[in-house]
Amino acid sequence: MMADKRRIVTGEREQQEVTYENKLRPRTLDDYIGQEKAKEKLKVTIEAAKKRGEALDHLLFYGPPGLGKTTLAGIIANEMGVNFRVTSGPAIEKPGEMAAILNSLQTGDVLFVDEIHRLARQVEEVLYPAMEDFAIDILIGKGATSRSVRLNLPHFTLIGATTRAGMLTAPLRDRFGVLQKMEFYTTEELTAILKRSANVLRVSLDDEAAVQLAARSRGTPRLANRMLKRARDYAQVRYDGNVTVDVARQALDLLDVDNRGLDATDRQLLKTMITVFGGSPVGLETLAASLGEDSGTIEDVYEPYLLKEGYISRTPRGRIPTRKAYDHMGLPVPEEEA
Repeated sequence: MMADKRRIVTGEREQQEVTYENKLRPRTLDDYIGQEKAKEKLKVTIEAAKKRGEALDHLLFYGPPGLGKTTLAGIIANEMGVNFRVTSGPAIEKPGEMAAILNSLQTGDVLFVDEIHRLARQVEEVLYPAMEDFAIDILIGKGATSRSVRLNLPHFTLIGATTRAGMLTAPLRDRFGVLQKMEFYTTEELTAILKRSANVLRVSLDDEAAVQLAARSRGTPRLANRMLKRARDYAQVRYDGNVTVDVARQALDLLDVDNRGLDATDRQLLKTMITVFGGSPVGLETLAASLGEDSGTIEDVYEPYLLKEGYISRTPRGRIPTRKAYDHMGLPVPEEEA
């Protein structure tokens, strides 16, 4: 059974062309900035597995997008010295496709499944014996003559990534040996990441400009690197190519990102909660309909940072804006809130 090449992508060691995105990704845990607790835990787990000569236990990374789940998975494969295989939950539609991917793995390989919470139930069930017993059951024949054959697999490591850990079924979640929540990054960590990225991209980036970009990056490395690239473009077109603090501010203003890292959608979300719903509790689906956004996008992309920074809070009846949201939007706080 052959795996569909569109559904599985080999890692950097087998790629002919390395993109800028891959260049920005660190290759070792020592080069990886931030997530100190996760790194310390992984160093111990990796070293123990290498000493025993065994495949690493299955891992699950969960948290908002852009915090380095894919990068960390690639680093683990590199640290273990094994192949890194990548696929995603929505890309695997049939159990046979998952079985083909698993059957193509070699001993110790790391299989990374992004958006693992979106695996179809029938596909997910193929993973249960594969993760626990390193075997898959294949049905041969049809009707009364059909029989099940168990096919042994090499010991491999499954690394799952999800933005919605709560949507994972209990049987799948319980089969992961290591569960790690990804945390938002500090401004200092993002500044260090930006300086490293600027060096890789050969961009002249002032220290003050790095801090300015980091402070508006919502604690997310992916967003920080995206802003660095846009600041680089702005500097090359409007200035001499050097990203100074003034250039960074002008580039961010052009992107409509304010001094707190909130973009136009964030501010529209807060404004809608305050002006349209009067600061009263509002449900996610109602809020999404009012904004013309997908509820999943609001819950996964916008809401985590707004919750973390204290602009909104959740109640049993719905989301409500906090006093900080009113102050940021320059709107008066209702008397009962004041």
